[in-house]
Amino acid sequence: MLSDEARKKIDREIAKYPPEHRRSAVMAALAIAQEEKGWLSTETMEYVARYLGMPPVAVYEVATFYGMYDLKPVGRYKLTLCTCLPCGLQGALEAADHLRARLGIDFGETTPDGRFTLKEGECMGACASAPVLLVNNKRMHDFMSKDRLDRLLEELK
Repeated sequence: MLSDEARKKIDREIAKYPPEHRRSAVMAALAIAQEEKGWLSTETMEYVARYLGMPPVAVYEVATFYGMYDLKPVGRYKLTLCTCLPCGLQGALEAADHLRARLGIDFGETTPDGRFTLKEGECMGACASAPVLLVNNKRMHDFMSKDRLDRLLEELK
């Protein structure tokens, strides 16, 4: 289900905890599995549960609670825009309108070419730099004006 490399990464995460608490590595294991597979299918989550020795429902609870996990396929670039109140007051709502218009999709949707998925995010802890946008859960961009959004979209094409 997962490559040897992914399992080695998960094993490194498991090693950070006492043996009886290996399930504490569940968030990291899900992130590693998602990075390899692109999203978390039921089968992938069940595999992670077996690997960590925990009930599948416990893994589902984590995967469905946190917005960084994708339970259906996403585009090549997942764009997560923080729309919490501080970001909203500093331009995130206008940024959201601009992204929806430019991409022709709404939050939770993927462009027909499979390149972009647009997600609405919760606080990313960068309120002073709002609006902020996270690309593929890894790269944060701040002060995202319409011009900066347009440049980012062109860069990712």
